[in-house]
Amino acid sequence: MDKVEIIVEGGRGGDGLATFRREKYIPFGGPDGGDGGKGGDVFIISNSSLVDLALVKQKKKFRAEAGHEGGRWSKHGKKGVNLDISVPIGTVVSIEAEAGRARVLADLTVPEQKVLVAKGGKGGLGNVHFATPANQAPRVVGRGEVGEECRIILELKLVTDVCIIGYPNSGKSALLSAITGAKPRIADYPFTTRQPALGVIQGSRRDFVVAEMPALVEDAHIGKGLGYQFLRHTERAKLLVYLLDGTSPTIVDGFTKLNKELALYKTDLCQKAGVIAVNKVDLPEVQSRLLDIRECLDHLAMPVLFVSAISGQGVIEFTNTVIEMVEQVNQAEKAISPPEVAVFHPKPKG
Repeated sequence: MDKVEIIVEGGRGGDGLATFRREKYIPFGGPDGGDGGKGGDVFIISNSSLVDLALVKQKKKFRAEAGHEGGRWSKHGKKGVNLDISVPIGTVVSIEAEAGRARVLADLTVPEQKVLVAKGGKGGLGNVHFATPANQAPRVVGRGEVGEECRIILELKLVTDVCIIGYPNSGKSALLSAITGAKPRIADYPFTTRQPALGVIQGSRRDFVVAEMPALVEDAHIGKGLGYQFLRHTERAKLLVYLLDGTSPTIVDGFTKLNKELALYKTDLCQKAGVIAVNKVDLPEVQSRLLDIRECLDHLAMPVLFVSAISGQGVIEFTNTVIEMVEQVNQAEKAISPPEVAVFHPKPKG
């Protein structure tokens, strides 16, 4: 439920009205038909209470309310009610552009942020606007315009502080449970995690959101395992945790292949702040080769931590280091102003 395509349509404008005054002492009257109301607009708004796009996926087309017909005494018709489509924070709103490519309209990263995706049609003119000296009793009115319509792509990219990535059976779910208290499925077979799992580290000043990504495997870029379908959620993370299995005989090669898969998906991911965590250090076979593992990983430009998600060894040190690194990334980002979002105005269909 992290990528959905929908059709949005602004409300049709209300038609103008053709009526004539019937007042006492004004025997001939005159036109007094009012204008139709404008159709409602369609907005997409971020909602902090939602976690996925399941509610949006239940419906294929969204249409705002049409404007009401004009009234007597030159009164304007009522405007159609705007339609707000609620999506989770972190949703990227795009539209299909030329050559099948998607063009980003907005990136909803804060609560209650909204973007206009379809404007309602204008209301038609009443017959009061068509009176002329030659035709003082016009029965002509304007019809309301059709609202804008377009196909929108909603793609959810989780807004998290930390993302845990690794190979199957490296202990990602166990580590998430140890540092956040979350209860993901933990089992001794591959791919127990089929969807990103979330947890929260309670800090002294604020809470930190941690996400566990489904396992990556070698050649995920060609569709092996679960492929790349969940790596979009790592793009917003402040810090990446490369979780390695301490029992692996080729632990350095494991990190290299893991980093390669991230680079093949998007080069920017390899430039994010990261930390290497070697898991299962409570096992005797890992304890006997800790010095060798440390020497193999020391040349990498990342901090290396040793933990045991099951016994709790090194978990507190790992948690404190992660929080400190996230705060450093946040401080560096405060000096960067957010990019401007392009305003999109689709044309009416047909």
